[in-house]
Amino acid sequence: MNRSIRLTYNWCNQPKQLSVYLHMAMKIGLLFFSCFCFVFAHSQDSPCIKVQFIYGSKPLKKYKQTEKKWFGGIHGGHVGIEGDSDRIYSFEIAGKNKVFGGRADNCAYRCVTPEHFWSIMKTKEDSLKSTTIVIPLTVPQKHRLDSITRAYMQQVPYSYAVFGMRCAASTYEILAQLGILPEYSRFKTTMKIFYPRRLRKRLLYQAEKNNWTVSRKEGTPKRKWEKDV
Repeated sequence: MNRSIRLTYNWCNQPKQLSVYLHMAMKIGLLFFSCFCFVFAHSQDSPCIKVQFIYGSKPLKKYKQTEKKWFGGIHGGHVGIEGDSDRIYSFEIAGKNKVFGGRADNCAYRCVTPEHFWSIMKTKEDSLKSTTIVIPLTVPQKHRLDSITRAYMQQVPYSYAVFGMRCAASTYEILAQLGILPEYSRFKTTMKIFYPRRLRKRLLYQAEKNNWTVSRKEGTPKRKWEKDV
């Protein structure tokens, strides 16, 4: 009789135990689903920028007749910030070059297409040596970037000069305002970030440290290209 009572007791408790297991399974399932939704939403909505570098270069001797000389040569090149898809912010000369800074009447801060950006050296894009560094932003940083670029496109705050602000120093100054790099005075920025390689080395160091995505493309063998080391 006792055995019969125990069997009846166990049978009666099975639905209760099953209910507890199902409840726990639902909780675990909801937890995994919530985590998946968070990660998916974060990956979809997290803003980022791509800092696009064109390396400096000069023609090899045997190709001097066919390859163009570039401003700055091996220490030249160009850099810009790709903020939104298919739009790159680019600080460019738009008048007579100056040796030292002065009135901001010889330059423009432009939001250009990739086609415009990659053709600035008058060389085919697939012949260029380039590096792209992807930097994640917070939402406030993205808003700050949008505010800076809107203001700069309306009125550039400095001129384009050999011993002054050029594409590298200008890009550094914006990244510093976003808190990505240390802020310097304008004079110190122009001295420290005299050409794109100096900015690129700093960002490559930060990329390795912060696990940012970096992609590289080799240039045409007809030119001698700037190196990162």
